[in-house]
Amino acid sequence: MNFNKAEFDKAFGISAQLPKSDKPEIVFSGRSNVGKSSLLNKLFNRKNLARVSAVPGKTITINFYNVDNQRFVDLPGYGYAKISKAEKSRFAELMEGYFQSDRNIALVVQLIDMRHKPSADDYGMLAFLSDAKIPFIVALTKADKLKKTQFLQRIKDIEKELAEYPCTRIPFSAETGQGRDEIIVEIEKALSSAK
Repeated sequence: MNFNKAEFDKAFGISAQLPKSDKPEIVFSGRSNVGKSSLLNKLFNRKNLARVSAVPGKTITINFYNVDNQRFVDLPGYGYAKISKAEKSRFAELMEGYFQSDRNIALVVQLIDMRHKPSADDYGMLAFLSDAKIPFIVALTKADKLKKTQFLQRIKDIEKELAEYPCTRIPFSAETGQGRDEIIVEIEKALSSAK
């Protein structure tokens, strides 16, 4: 699969607009400011195909990408406190609408900031994916921001913090590219078994 053949397809702000799920989807989920756009850009070898925002909570649409004739889906970041009640309920409707519209989800790449214990929202998302039996891996972002001893300590801590959710966990850095190849392997594996 050629990750360089990536293009933005469409963005949807309400679930009623979502297209039919006619092919397997690779979904990217995580809290605001966890580095989803940076991870997508690194996967696609592009500077800013996915828009990186300095303001958390900026992506409030579900963004679809066409990647070598495969469908990638960037969900809006959750857990950002400074949005209005109306936006929060639109966000909830959009997310529920996406997951309840009988999507053909091959894999969710769940992003968690490696530097911190997973948030309540992160745990909520992991529990939802597990309960719904949706296949997922965890990309541990911002790995380059840790010194070596901190990195090793966080790997140990994450084992305990995510013990309830046995899945592939990949430390990732948008700066150095660490973990990019491993994430691609998991995506390709998921797509080939979804066909």
